[in-house]
Amino acid sequence: MVKVTILHEGNAKKTNDNLLLKLLIENLKLDVNRVEFFGMGSKSNFFKLENDTYNSIKMGINDEIISKILFVIDADYEKNDRIYGGYENTENGLKNIIDKLKFTDYSDVYITCDPKTKDGYLESLILSTIPEEHKNCIEDFLECSEFKSKDNHKSILYHIYNIAYPQKPYDFSHENFDLLKQKLKNLFNE
Repeated sequence: MVKVTILHEGNAKKTNDNLLLKLLIENLKLDVNRVEFFGMGSKSNFFKLENDTYNSIKMGINDEIISKILFVIDADYEKNDRIYGGYENTENGLKNIIDKLKFTDYSDVYITCDPKTKDGYLESLILSTIPEEHKNCIEDFLECSEFKSKDNHKSILYHIYNIAYPQKPYDFSHENFDLLKQKLKNLFNE
């Protein structure tokens, strides 16, 4: 069976990125068993040509085991990383790597962020899809708490949301998921 590949931040086992993608694939009634997930670890690993994951994917393409690739990567913030931070820098840097790897004919890119600001990460996308009163509640809690670390902020945000609203963790009908849903459908189209 020809597989499709999704590369995302974190590891390929159980990360927030991986979980969201699997749930969305199932929601779309696509065959999650056709997907080979590659966790790239940190964002910087996407921009390393010598990354072992890319060698595995090249072999899969050459052996006609892999037919398509979707890169899912956070936009983050330009103020934190002038080279790869922010939507435009991330997009340009990733397109450059895809060209150098000769993956252009097989690849698509989805940059996770708040679609309005074009900044942020997976958690920003999720927050952009919840009702305003829920978002305000979470943001008020974060503001009055003393969590200041960037690394903790993403994790705390994600966990607060899931604890506060366990009955509806993701609103996949929200328009902010439409582009990602389309890219996932395209991944499965032959």
